[in-house]
Amino acid sequence: MHQPVNIAITGAAGQIAYSLIFRIVSGELLGKEQPIHLRLLEIPAAQAALEGVVMELDDCAYPLLAQLYYGDDMRRAFDQVDYVFLIGATPRKAGMERSELLSINAQVFHSQGKILNQYAHPQAKIIVVGNPANTNAYITRRAAPDLPDSCFSSLMRLDHNRALSIIANKISSVQNKAKAECQTNQLKQMVVWGNHSSSQYADISYLTCKDIPIGASFDLDWLDQSFVPAVQQRGAQIIQQRGHSSAASAANAILSQMYDWKHGTKANDWVSMGVISDGSYDIEAGLFYSFPVTIEKGQYHIVPDLPLSTRSHNHMQASLRELQKERDAVLKLKWA
Repeated sequence: MHQPVNIAITGAAGQIAYSLIFRIVSGELLGKEQPIHLRLLEIPAAQAALEGVVMELDDCAYPLLAQLYYGDDMRRAFDQVDYVFLIGATPRKAGMERSELLSINAQVFHSQGKILNQYAHPQAKIIVVGNPANTNAYITRRAAPDLPDSCFSSLMRLDHNRALSIIANKISSVQNKAKAECQTNQLKQMVVWGNHSSSQYADISYLTCKDIPIGASFDLDWLDQSFVPAVQQRGAQIIQQRGHSSAASAANAILSQMYDWKHGTKANDWVSMGVISDGSYDIEAGLFYSFPVTIEKGQYHIVPDLPLSTRSHNHMQASLRELQKERDAVLKLKWA
């Protein structure tokens, strides 16, 4: 058995966390030999629900769960934490503008960033999930100047997975029965660029199936009129159908993003991940933007020098402008 690692989850009584917590303590993230000190953070109003989650954790009798804290004390939750999942945020409600959501949640992530700066392990891996995720990651990182850029990412794996699934289903629907279908795990080099919003751009330019390039085989009209909008609007469609935002698929994406961040990406492949721009692809440095990244020994690297069509560049710049607008709104807040 290894030394325990510290894992903190905010919004721990919510639906996404409920779909995530039990998978983490079962060993899906770090393996069956890694004991965990779990810290579950919630606002005071949700403590009763959180206690119910804790009762279920007790009833599971997970052998890897070596220690558990639950409550509303950020200092205890983030003390020497190794892995952080910032899920808790005010959800967007009917009629609420994105700018209003940003203003409400900005203070939360600013406060969390300040405490992480003081207490987190200096090489902690921090995924920001609460929306607007990219800009909340910007806020969190800005409030934690003593932690390196490499500690922070925003969730984009859900959009990446959605794009893979749509492509796999499209291939299955049009292929000749004599041809083998292409499963999602056989698709590589998908990219979702930009913001986790309706401006994001799912790009199949470099896509391969069984290591054979297939990006050029898709009709441009289908990509522009069906595929790209489908990825952009999938979250809203789920809310419309089930009355709640994505939970199980979001938790799966969070787990997958952190797993790859810890263990590395597959050969000849990359993943889409919200990371701090270094100026690559004409994206303003310092913003959290989704790029294709490879990961090795726990460190992510933006894939360099991919050729961009004018169409792709225009989509990417539109998402950049939205992020700049969100950033500018944040910088106008008195505490920023």
